[in-house]
Amino acid sequence: MLNRRHIRVKVMQTIYAFKGGESDDFSKDQKFLLFSIDNMYSLYLLIISLLLEVQKRAESDLQKKQRKHLATKEDKDPNRKFVNNEVFKLLQDNIELKNQLEAYGVNNWELDSEYVDVIFKAIVNSDLYKEYMQTRVSDFKEDKTFVVDVFKEIIAPNDKLYDYIEDKNLTWLDDLPTVNTTILKLLRKVKRSTTENHFTPKLYKDIEDKQYAIDLFKKTLLNRTAINKEIELKTQNWDSERIASIDFVLLQMAIGELKFFPSIPVKVTINEYLEIAKEYSTPKSSIFINGILDKLVKEYAEAGALNKVGRGLM
Repeated sequence: MLNRRHIRVKVMQTIYAFKGGESDDFSKDQKFLLFSIDNMYSLYLLIISLLLEVQKRAESDLQKKQRKHLATKEDKDPNRKFVNNEVFKLLQDNIELKNQLEAYGVNNWELDSEYVDVIFKAIVNSDLYKEYMQTRVSDFKEDKTFVVDVFKEIIAPNDKLYDYIEDKNLTWLDDLPTVNTTILKLLRKVKRSTTENHFTPKLYKDIEDKQYAIDLFKKTLLNRTAINKEIELKTQNWDSERIASIDFVLLQMAIGELKFFPSIPVKVTINEYLEIAKEYSTPKSSIFINGILDKLVKEYAEAGALNKVGRGLM
């Protein structure tokens, strides 16, 4: 679920907030980094559980109509295609997902049910829903296509849901695109015979990614004095106060990655930090960072200081 760019962003945010020096104990900051990354999984569970709650809300709505004193024929014999959607049923019956929801204490929608109503009403009032409900039966393919489209077009871009997530945890806004993309991929790949762990993806692709997060954080901080000197030498014509703080952190990380991560290609490092700069810093930041890194890479290469292993890593 988590990609390397997102790990870099999390490290950037933690280093940006760090106020100590190389000799200070930053174990608490490292714990915060890992907590911030782990918290992304809580957001994933929160969003995926919303699908379950919407289905429950639809079921409740049908039951209320059936109990009406003057129930119509349609109220008594409603179209249950939405509540019987096979993808919803797979989510409901997934024991691993249920266990994870309990383990992480995800019960937000019980306390904030008005947001479930917002999403449910948006779905019911959509053309997607009206077209889907024109028949009373469907196959798995139609059910899956409907849920995928609902998530992509109604849930993921919902402004009120976005505001709710921002209020709950500000760092979740950076995680939301990755989480939404993950859920969309899982929904598109789901099958009737899907495994129990399909909806409980691993946060890290592998153990190396978690170690990468720790190493990038520690090696950047432990070598900040030397890295800062290199940055200062390359920015002598720049007013230090005009260099955006985020740009300085991104340069620290990029230089650390160039020098201390032999298995990561130079081009990957440069491209990743330029993309992060475009998203998180000023409009001209990527040009500034690219210029500094380009000069440093040429100097490292000429001095034989680029310790890269493997083919094509330069």
